[in-house]
Amino acid sequence: MDLFQLETFLTVVREGSFSRAAKKLFRTQPAISQTVRKLESELGEALFDRSSRDGLPTDAGRVLQDYAEKLLNLRGEAVDALRELRQMNRGHLLISGNEITCLCLLPVLDDFRRLYPLVRVTVQRAPASHIPNEVLNHNTELGLVDFNPSDHALRSIVVFADELAFVVPPKHPLARAREVGIQQLGAETFIAHNVSSIYREKVLQAFRSRKVPLNMEVELPSIEAIKQFVARGNGVALLPGLCVAAEVARGDLVRIPVPELRFERRIRAVYRRNCSLSHAARVFLSVAESYSREHPGGYMYRPER
Repeated sequence: MDLFQLETFLTVVREGSFSRAAKKLFRTQPAISQTVRKLESELGEALFDRSSRDGLPTDAGRVLQDYAEKLLNLRGEAVDALRELRQMNRGHLLISGNEITCLCLLPVLDDFRRLYPLVRVTVQRAPASHIPNEVLNHNTELGLVDFNPSDHALRSIVVFADELAFVVPPKHPLARAREVGIQQLGAETFIAHNVSSIYREKVLQAFRSRKVPLNMEVELPSIEAIKQFVARGNGVALLPGLCVAAEVARGDLVRIPVPELRFERRIRAVYRRNCSLSHAARVFLSVAESYSREHPGGYMYRPER
């Protein structure tokens, strides 16, 4: 029993005649009769009273009519739902990122939401080191990470790049310096992020290799807490440039170049290589690509593999 057979059966019931059903479906009457007989054979029940010239359904035919209408209505709903999905009138986009990577996502997400307000978006927070596995294990569709995952089962696209920024409070003795060397930072109190990352390791290595002490006497759990604590005059910090741009523009923090600590950070969107991305995910990446063209500089769209 297939949907075409049910559609033919219902047309005969509604038209009250095999010949009128044939005209309605642009088929011959023998073809209509053959389709109904095949359906009857599969079900083991006569569906029409052959003694009637009007194609009246039997009791079995009336029972089947109810179910056939439900099944064909469900098919119509499924087709409509898929059409809505293609037209981005529904759907769900699931992304994983950490505190920092989510910040670079916000302008792109803003454009996406204005274009497709009916698509539900969930951005779930996860440690950067966990995100590749979250993607591979189908727990999320897109991941945002600040390193290049080694697993070749993942595709990777660079969507943003900036540098670590050395920031101090406005009244700090170094605040008016045009540039400082790493040797000048040995006596400073650094307010650190207590989440490990490849950039934290790079900073540690830079101080070790130059035999400069790195005093991390305070560690805080979020970028926002670090910024506020430094702005209050409690020390200095190395933070992603994107995260401190607003505070630097307002004068709450002062950014000073440190040549030895110039580390580029690249944010990558990753997803499973051998998968069919949802309509929402494909369109989101398309919006990210368009945004990078309209806002050159930090934003970009560079597939790596």
